[in-house]
Amino acid sequence: MATTETDTNAETARRALEVACAGKEPAAIDEVYAETFVDHVNSTEYRGTDGARQSVALYLELFPDLEFVVEEQVTEGERVASRWTLHGTHRARRVELWGIVISRLDDGKIVEDWAASDSLSLVRQLGAWRSLLLLVKHRRLLRA
Repeated sequence: MATTETDTNAETARRALEVACAGKEPAAIDEVYAETFVDHVNSTEYRGTDGARQSVALYLELFPDLEFVVEEQVTEGERVASRWTLHGTHRARRVELWGIVISRLDDGKIVEDWAASDSLSLVRQLGAWRSLLLLVKHRRLLRA
């Protein structure tokens, strides 16, 4: 069976999450994201491949054993919707975080992501004290 553009786009979106965003291969950021990349994640925005690196660094700081698993994908033209689960440990507390990202690709690279995650579930799993410490240390997560 021949590989289609939608198959290639889905694989790029999967690699972005499971490899680049998980910090497994830092060089993968340049392979999957365009230089003009814009990442809208919850209430935060990152720009360019440097912005993607900042986002990955934040996730790795919060969850040193970070892992993303793409559970399901739907493609339509230049867009790929990926439902994912994050697994990680923050301050000795193992957590799972669920989310979805809609990626728009151009010329084989992701140019824009719109992502949302179940932040309330994360607060419940971490507990009030760990969540408060996380927000004090990373105030940018409070942006509305």
